[in-house]
Amino acid sequence: MDQRDIDRIQAHLKRTFGNPHIQLRPRPKQKDSAEVELKGEFIGVVYQDEDEDGSFMFEMAILPEDLDA
Repeated sequence: MDQRDIDRIQAHLKRTFGNPHIQLRPRPKQKDSAEVELKGEFIGVVYQDEDEDGSFMFEMAILPEDLDA
């Protein structure tokens, strides 16, 4: 995943979720993914899709303590 991919995915997520505070950060040890942050807080990871070239997957964990708020 290069910077062009990161910029395109970040713009897509901002449009899709209507939130300008979403940012993608490259992962130093993983070249096939980037961390997704919302106002500086980690919320998930975007991975390159191994099965379909040019596609990506967004994975977000929801913990029990997140649901208590």
